[in-house]
Amino acid sequence: MSEALALAKRGTGHVSPNPLVGCVIVKNNVIIGRGWHKKLGGPHAEVHALNDAGSEASGATAYVTLEPCAHVGKTPPCANALINANITTVVIAALDPNPTASGGVEALKKAGIEVITGVMKSEAEFQNRAFIHHIKYKRPWVIAKTATSLDGRIATHTGHSQWITGSAARKRGHDLRQYVDAIMIGADTLRKDDPSLTVRECWDSELSAIEAAHPLRIIVSGSGQVPLQAKALNGSLPGQTLVATSNQMPTTTEQQLNDAGVEVWRLPATDEQIHIPALLEQLAPRCQSVMIEGGAKLLGAFADAQCIDELWAFIAPKIIGGATAPGSISGRGADRLEHSLTLHNVCHESLDADWLIRGMVNRGEHSE
Repeated sequence: MSEALALAKRGTGHVSPNPLVGCVIVKNNVIIGRGWHKKLGGPHAEVHALNDAGSEASGATAYVTLEPCAHVGKTPPCANALINANITTVVIAALDPNPTASGGVEALKKAGIEVITGVMKSEAEFQNRAFIHHIKYKRPWVIAKTATSLDGRIATHTGHSQWITGSAARKRGHDLRQYVDAIMIGADTLRKDDPSLTVRECWDSELSAIEAAHPLRIIVSGSGQVPLQAKALNGSLPGQTLVATSNQMPTTTEQQLNDAGVEVWRLPATDEQIHIPALLEQLAPRCQSVMIEGGAKLLGAFADAQCIDELWAFIAPKIIGGATAPGSISGRGADRLEHSLTLHNVCHESLDADWLIRGMVNRGEHSE
């Protein structure tokens, strides 16, 4: 199952809104077939693995990271493919939460195939956390990403910010860009940093051959004031760009953005701050996952709205100091410590001199 999970990872960025799925076919304790869902609309993991195994698949065991589908979608049911290949046992990590696609376990058992579930379930559910969350709550999974000094600063008091963390940390940040459906920043960050918001380094060495998938770029500007000359808005980059704004944006600005191929959404706003739940509701049909890369005002708005699901905090071993040097998250913030945003399932990674601390945001059931 570990091998199947590693294979599933290879589909990152290319299969949404479908889940990541890997499959391994084993016979006489030897792996004879491997497969993963490579592209939306293409064959699923089980079909690739069965094709890899060929006629040797008869009488074998299939290890699958997610319950095989039992419905006809863009491709035929994977449960039927396993049945027709005369697979005798199917080991499944996690069940499919999508009521449209689920039912594979029942179909396999009905055909006389032994089914074992729950093997490495937590790892499989984490791998597809955005997919599962989107099915359950009908809104995107939101990952907040910060890069700070040890004292929590994202820039000096003069605004100098590139680069706080080193190249290894920045490469790891591109791993996250590849994972999500959309990258979101505020207009202030667009103005100060002029980022491209594209994927330039793709996962780790085992996946280096995977073509980069460029997520939707989202610029949030409640005031409607955006620098039209910014790289992310010039229409020449791969992928699509969206500006989420309010009725304060001049119609001439909207027309210029449309002419450059940029989509514009006008959403409810208060004091030049876009209503975050409304933004996520509008994004839901289009995105399973969103990463917020900055700035502090936008991250603060998401934190205040309790709409952050996961945090990736990159920390550099340096002290910036200064009373006016900006921090990573502003907004209203917590009134008391017990109201702070806290994490569970926390992981720590060493990235040369820098550190990455990442975890899931508590929703009450994990709080002390």
